[in-house]
Amino acid sequence: MKTRWIFLFIIAGLGFFTLITHSQQDKRLIEKFSKDSQTSKGIDGWDEKSFVGRTQYAVIQEDSNFVLRADADSAASGLYKKIKYDLKEFPFLSWRWKVVHLPEKGDVRYKETDDYGARVYVVFPKFLKWQTKTISYIWANRLSPGKSHPNPWLPKNVVMIAVKSGTDDLGKWFAEKRNVYEDYKRLFGKEPPKVGAIALMSDSDNTGGKAEAFYDDFFVSQN
Repeated sequence: MKTRWIFLFIIAGLGFFTLITHSQQDKRLIEKFSKDSQTSKGIDGWDEKSFVGRTQYAVIQEDSNFVLRADADSAASGLYKKIKYDLKEFPFLSWRWKVVHLPEKGDVRYKETDDYGARVYVVFPKFLKWQTKTISYIWANRLSPGKSHPNPWLPKNVVMIAVKSGTDDLGKWFAEKRNVYEDYKRLFGKEPPKVGAIALMSDSDNTGGKAEAFYDDFFVSQN
């Protein structure tokens, strides 16, 4: 539904709670989930916005590690963490993810099939909210890895990049690293403004299927 993309404009209108600044360290942690990340009010440090039902987000233990599990059954809600940093100082974003279930009918080309097993957003808010830009790194169904595609709801504001695609690697953990600075310049043709938030979502409301994914170890780095 189009309301899910209002999610990005909601983020754009909120104040920033965390400021990431340059230092001697070449890497800054955004999130490593722990047993204390799960609270009675949700996931500590993250806000949730629900659109159709609720994707169930919970921190679980997997072997000796704690990770975030997202389980969507014909539902769509997302988590976002408000941060502010300059891509010229920290151009790279890294994270780990594992997708177990992809929405079977998900397809980036159409509004009615705009569902994904996993998405990681980098949001670039502007004072005029309709000027907000977003890069959405997705685990796609059909879009080939490395390919990009405008989102069917907000093609001028949101561009999706398929980092992973298809069912061959379901159930496996992958560590990802993206040069967000270069991605932004390539996709939008200009220098990026400051990042205002990192968000994630697993959703299946449009196609009525199921999406399940796991996330962990978000950090930004200089190289």
